Amino acid sequence: MAAVTSRIATAAALKPRHAMLSGWGRFPLSESDIYRPEKIAELQTLVTGNGLSLIARGAGRAYGDAAQNDQNRVADIQRLNRMLSFEPESALLRCEAGVTIAEIIDVFLPRGYFPPVTPGTRFVTLGGSIAADVHGKNHHRDSSLASHVTNFDLMLATGEILRCSREEHSDLFWATVGGMGLTGVIVEVELRLRPVESAYFNGELIRARNIDAAIEAFERTDSEYGYSVAWIDCAIGKNSLGRSVLNVGNFATLDTLPDNLAQDPFSVTPPIIPSVPFDLPGWTLNALTVKAFNAVYYMFHRDTRARTIFDWQSFFYPLDSIRSWNRIYGKRGFVQYQCVWPLAESRAGLIELLEAISRSRRASFLAVLKKFGAQEGMLSFPMPGYTLALDFPVNDTLLEFLDTLDAMVLKRGGRVYLAKDARMRPETFRAMYPNFPRWQQAKALADPDNRFSSSLSRRLAMDPA
Repeated sequence: MAAVTSRIATAAALKPRHAMLSGWGRFPLSESDIYRPEKIAELQTLVTGNGLSLIARGAGRAYGDAAQNDQNRVADIQRLNRMLSFEPESALLRCEAGVTIAEIIDVFLPRGYFPPVTPGTRFVTLGGSIAADVHGKNHHRDSSLASHVTNFDLMLATGEILRCSREEHSDLFWATVGGMGLTGVIVEVELRLRPVESAYFNGELIRARNIDAAIEAFERTDSEYGYSVAWIDCAIGKNSLGRSVLNVGNFATLDTLPDNLAQDPFSVTPPIIPSVPFDLPGWTLNALTVKAFNAVYYMFHRDTRARTIFDWQSFFYPLDSIRSWNRIYGKRGFVQYQCVWPLAESRAGLIELLEAISRSRRASFLAVLKKFGAQEGMLSFPMPGYTLALDFPVNDTLLEFLDTLDAMVLKRGGRVYLAKDARMRPETFRAMYPNFPRWQQAKALADPDNRFSSSLSRRLAMDPA
């Protein structure tokens, strides 16, 4: 491969910190040498040196073991966080991969621009977001983050840096978006931001009495609103199975804002952010407490349809309003299980999964339903259909239960999200991701000695035999 840039340089060897690591779910734990380069030359020295495998890690917000590398090396790229250029006319931003969504919002929202796609937390790096090809509440309209990335620079195991786009090294581009950091280290990114007129949303809260009413509401509002998401009650069955509260909206234009907000459309009062100061006891979240919370939450949203104005923080990032919220699941941590079904199988798949969860009395404290649209990428998670995300505290029987959910999802042509996975079996992964052989070919060309590896890739047998 011909390198677009040749920035191989020498740098003093970095000293690692040997420590335990986990994902945001705090399950599983691993032990690694962790390096924190702040210059490209330091990263090149790290990538090309030492025989142990390496995986890049951003802000540590992948839920499972995707950014872990047990008994091997981890490159923490958070110091590579410089913004390099911005063109207001085209809205093209170029920056290093350690820049976070939160930093982009802080700098560019007051100027009238917002990230084109954002996951449920803004505390993620761009490099990690591309490696997971994250999606947001607008996937049914705008697809995943990869659709808005014009190109990125990828450091290979040789230290060479390739510019990858739909035109240059396109196979490597599509193997890297959603490729979980296994083709190389993303060092720079160029993406197109979204021009907005305000920091507010004009939308609706819609209460749906069951899963059929929720799907009907998604389909009815699909063309009207660019963003949609639903909280779903997984602790109730029978005629109320899947009852939900949908939150749908569009960025508010100046002519739709009340006068007091239109006068200063990008000013939003920062919320007070409380913190979970310690690990809650494991019994705190159980079927009874979750059922009680869900009943109160559903009752609180009494109006069937209510036009309302949301600020960007409450609409996109309700979980970011509580610092260290992952501690509510206790010391053993939790697994976030996110799956998707093809559109034709989504209703039946949702009912089957919700009934299984209700029977198991494993009520999920956080449960989110979204609709996906078109998608590209060899290992990208989304497909046109409905996706459900659930949180389950880790206990002695959880992994066996999740295997049964995998079988339900797989038989209907669905799949599980790698960025949140911590326990899927390799045969299940291969059946769920039919483009894996094509991805392997691209990986073999870019990383023939398999220098980039992770706990996830070894667990799922993604590494060459």
